[in-house]
Amino acid sequence: MAAEIQTVTALPDLKPRDPHMHKGDAGRLFCVAGSVGMVGAAALCSRAALRSGAGLVKVGMPWRLAAVVAGRDPNVMTVALPETADGTISAVAPTKILKAMEEHDVMLIGPGISTAPETVQAVKIMLPQVDARLVIDADALNAIAKDPGEVLPKLNRDNDLPILTPHPGEMRRLLGDEFKEADLGGDHEKRREIACWFAKQWNLCLVLKGHKTVVADPTRVYVNTTGNPGLAKAGSGDVLAGVIAALVGQGYSSFDAAALGTYLHGLAGDLIRDKIGEIGMLATDVIEALPRAAYLHQQNSKESQRVG
Repeated sequence: MAAEIQTVTALPDLKPRDPHMHKGDAGRLFCVAGSVGMVGAAALCSRAALRSGAGLVKVGMPWRLAAVVAGRDPNVMTVALPETADGTISAVAPTKILKAMEEHDVMLIGPGISTAPETVQAVKIMLPQVDARLVIDADALNAIAKDPGEVLPKLNRDNDLPILTPHPGEMRRLLGDEFKEADLGGDHEKRREIACWFAKQWNLCLVLKGHKTVVADPTRVYVNTTGNPGLAKAGSGDVLAGVIAALVGQGYSSFDAAALGTYLHGLAGDLIRDKIGEIGMLATDVIEALPRAAYLHQQNSKESQRVG
């Protein structure tokens, strides 16, 4: 396998903005996120996407929660979805979600949606029907993990590979009980090997989160160099998912969006660390540092081109 996998170290530049562009040119993202008790996940991933350059972000979530997210961030639009009595997305929600996707380029699904039985059913029914590009995170991964062979082969790959963004616990569930979570969170070479194998096995782009996050598709692998322990905080993964989805919407390939998004997310965390330290860092702090991280990457790219 090692001979077939190209190790990537160079990251793509951030694309310059055309003076004549409109918001649709910067990507139209639909996030399926949130449930009772997990409204913050929807707020975090959607705002992170906007801070990472997405032109339009809409969140689909249980109807009783939609107004809460709209009130927290007027930049985000909402769609109220059919819900269960417990405030999770119901099994009949896919019809409304798929209709909404006709106006969007990218779907981010999973942050905070819960593993309630009806929600799991909705995820498994809906994902094979999505024509847009996909970023699959958090509880959507847990839904798939119940039977990966039922869902992963059916995902649309006409535009590019779907992106999966598991942390080590979610990765272990996707792989099955024969793998130990310790193999996915400590040994860097083992993490790289597993990520490359999984990406090739299922023909997708994988972001295996953790120290030195690994990004792999069937032919390439990138090991991230930014980030610090302050990012080990609730909501950090929701932010990363939003960053990656925003870059997908701006036309980057799945691999480039995942690698660049991971780098910028880590760099934003490093900027916050340098300002206030690691201990008190919040996911919301990282979101607000994303524009600066993007600017620094742009400047470094210009300097490299000048020197080269």
